Amino acid sequence: MDYEYVPATEELLKIIWEKNIKANSDDERWVKWREEAIANNLSGKSKTFLVLFYGEPVGEGTLIFTDDCSAINGRMALADGKKTANINALRIEKEHESRGHISKLVKLMEHYALECGYKKLTIGVEAKEARNLAIYLHWGYKEFVHAEIEDDSLVLYYAKNIQ
Repeated sequence: MDYEYVPATEELLKIIWEKNIKANSDDERWVKWREEAIANNLSGKSKTFLVLFYGEPVGEGTLIFTDDCSAINGRMALADGKKTANINALRIEKEHESRGHISKLVKLMEHYALECGYKKLTIGVEAKEARNLAIYLHWGYKEFVHAEIEDDSLVLYYAKNIQ
């Protein structure tokens, strides 16, 4: 099988983050985000899942469980460490887009969250990303949570009950 959808190991996390940093070399925040993402995965505050193509990570998504991760920054409506977790940082390399890989990855993440006892997942989308919003609504993320400005963009947050 060419593609696999798996929880990230520490080694694979380092590989995908080196790719992220290289792809965003003009933005120094990615180095800080790598350290935080790896530490959060190792401590259990988050869990990253990967799309592998012949064993090489080409896509990712992270479940954030607690509001003390900087991506959540105290917003317990998005992740409370008990019943609600957040799907964050869904990314895939351009040449692997539009083949359903992120949909399969999200299903794996939903299943994992449910097994961990979570009842609801949240997801954010920039308001200008109409295509992504339509996809998230199609996946069942239809309960509007709130909106806020992040990095000069309007971000809309939606939730889905997974129980």
